[in-house]
Amino acid sequence: MAKSGFAALIGRPNVGKSTLMNNIIGMKIAITSPKPQTTRNRIRTVYTEEKGQIVFLDTPGMHSAKNKLGDYMVAVAEHTLKDVDVILYLVEARDQIHPEDKRIIEKLKRTDTPVILIINKIDKIKKDEVFGVIAAYSKEHDFAEIVPVSALKGTNKKELIDTIFEYLPEGMPFYDEDTVTDQPEKQIAAEMVREAALYLLSDEIPHGIAVAIDTMTETPRLVTIEATIICERDSHKGIIIGKGGSMLKQIGIRARGQIEKMLGCHVNLKLFVKVKKDWRDSDYLVKNFGYDRKEL
Repeated sequence: MAKSGFAALIGRPNVGKSTLMNNIIGMKIAITSPKPQTTRNRIRTVYTEEKGQIVFLDTPGMHSAKNKLGDYMVAVAEHTLKDVDVILYLVEARDQIHPEDKRIIEKLKRTDTPVILIINKIDKIKKDEVFGVIAAYSKEHDFAEIVPVSALKGTNKKELIDTIFEYLPEGMPFYDEDTVTDQPEKQIAAEMVREAALYLLSDEIPHGIAVAIDTMTETPRLVTIEATIICERDSHKGIIIGKGGSMLKQIGIRARGQIEKMLGCHVNLKLFVKVKKDWRDSDYLVKNFGYDRKEL
């Protein structure tokens, strides 16, 4: 009988969780960025093959929260550890364990759910150095399995998938075989705009932005989207717009290309910018922009 179950993907910010999930699914669902704390919500994606179905829950990076939004992100990550069949704990290929990773490992010690340690970015170190990383983490916790991978290049992807299936119960699929995510297209489109901004803007701004899709209308050949980028400072608004609207235009061009790939048609993307001062510290605004702890 086929197997079917849930796998939580956890780890520090910027270790490659979204890249790994996108690679396994075979399409871009979660946004990626070289900047930390890119993922803010729990993203559910579905991988189906002859062996069965894996429902992946990609979470925000586990970190020390500094505001209401950070509190929400940590709550999402920790809540996801409950009621899953296996935990996929992603770390970078370094034998010196980060202090945040040590805190995560302490939390993992308190769960009875099997934990697969995934050592990512092995393409950035020598092959024999991987053994040192495995040894360092093995001293910290008795992991059910350890699988070295390169999320970017897909190295050991099949081995990882086969290992995950070993820890899933027998059962019928939760979703039909054509389903790859439970995320609505509006939400993915908003995240693709935010990803473009993360890529193009200077470091101090991206953490203070959110994106709201105001309207999304479709015709057979064209989808028209109006979206608003929300920032925390008037000075940030000027940077996001850029001289003569140049930066906002670049963000729009980059985001539109990704959205068109997802939707498979031409997109007319109109972007606006609004200031909501210190929105990350407002319970109301954090909830209003889609980060609601009641949904956990």
